[in-house]
Amino acid sequence: MKKKALVIGAGFAGMSAASFMARSGWEVTLLEKHSGPGGRARQMHCEGFVFDMGPSWYWMPEVFERYFAQFGKKVSDYYYLERLDPSYRVVWKDGPMDIPASYPAFQALLESLEPGSASHLEVFLEEAAYKYKVGIQKLVHKPGRSLGEFLDKDLISGLFKLDVFTNMKQHVGRYFKHPKIRELMEFPVLFLGALPENTPALYSLMNYADVIGGTWYPQQGGMYRIVQAMHQLAESMGVQFHFNAEVKEIVIENGIARRVITDAGTFEADVVIAGADYHHVETQLLPNAYRSYTPEYWEKRVMAPSALLYYVGLNKKLKGITHHTLFFDTSFEGHGREIYSTKTWPEDPLFYVCAPSVTDTTVAPEGYENLFILIPVATGLEGDSSSLREMYFNKVIERMEKHFCQSLKDAILFKKTFAKSDFVEQYHAFKGNAYGLANTLFQTAVLKPSCHSKKVANLFFTGQLTVPGPGVPPSLISGEVVAKEVVKKFG
Repeated sequence: MKKKALVIGAGFAGMSAASFMARSGWEVTLLEKHSGPGGRARQMHCEGFVFDMGPSWYWMPEVFERYFAQFGKKVSDYYYLERLDPSYRVVWKDGPMDIPASYPAFQALLESLEPGSASHLEVFLEEAAYKYKVGIQKLVHKPGRSLGEFLDKDLISGLFKLDVFTNMKQHVGRYFKHPKIRELMEFPVLFLGALPENTPALYSLMNYADVIGGTWYPQQGGMYRIVQAMHQLAESMGVQFHFNAEVKEIVIENGIARRVITDAGTFEADVVIAGADYHHVETQLLPNAYRSYTPEYWEKRVMAPSALLYYVGLNKKLKGITHHTLFFDTSFEGHGREIYSTKTWPEDPLFYVCAPSVTDTTVAPEGYENLFILIPVATGLEGDSSSLREMYFNKVIERMEKHFCQSLKDAILFKKTFAKSDFVEQYHAFKGNAYGLANTLFQTAVLKPSCHSKKVANLFFTGQLTVPGPGVPPSLISGEVVAKEVVKKFG
């Protein structure tokens, strides 16, 4: 008889873990509180518009290829990828700058800002490529359960090349002096959960992913095509999905998780893998005696940002808009401090706009525009209200109108907001986080919440609050890593 695994949560990490468990011969049941798969990457249909509700950047395409290849599949079996060019646009105080997909064109752009920076970029990216290769192959695939995992000759010999003890701000500053170049190189870590001065320079590997790996888009459906592909793959592997089945309790007997109670019934299993919010599982689904971490521990965690999100449908096309636009027309450092240091609502925030209808005709009615707007904010802020959301919306729309030199407000056909209280209600997100646990030096690898419960022998965790960290590619890897740990322990 097959051993039974229960997976909680049909996000990227949960579906990844479920598929790897099924591949190993287990009978797998996946429980999801919502009516369909995707978790934070769900899809919303309204007024003829189709919105990706969460992730919108497709980086590290080889991670997705590797994932599907382990099941004898290719990305192209499920969806078609288009490389975006420009990769994205940055709006500065003195105007916009398009970031080209071509590496020589990107070098030329940097050289025009700072003579000599093209050659500096080559050295910078050569180091970033090493970190990317070693980081992906040697670091992110580790379960983070003991320091012994890192007794690897490549890791040890290349410890200083990995720049674990240098911060991103110092590292970038060694190569580039122009403020625009520095912000371009620092912006990816803003969503890793810390200021550049508090983020290990190891994460310049993200610059390699950006400049060399490229920015892509899954055609005819966007990021939800990944969700559909993983769902289809999991079902083909025999995974049984139960939607509208929110977990209410994990029943523990003598240190063993025996069954999971949901509002759609009770399920028994030999192993439980939690892909839901780690803090929620620990504090709400487990008896106090079986919690690995104290409330004090959780309060000391450094969280990646939350977000103010706006899903907007316009009844016209915008002239001159790109697929991805970063509005850096205010203080980069000032907003960063408001997110991570003072933890206050931003005075004049940076924000990001995704317009997938520029690339994909299926996400909006003909002649209309689909906009996804994101303002990163600190986690745990009080005062999330409809009036506050409206105030920030008006701020960003005014700045967009100024940049695009055309009206937007009178063209709004549909608008929906999503913020802290929604992250808590929809995803049980700890402090309303959008991205998980920050990738600081003291929250890396063995210093993250463990992927294996310290008090329940057959309870494991996957997702953005455990190894390897936040983001879609790490979530796919997280499911694989945890499934391997389960199989190693239970066969």
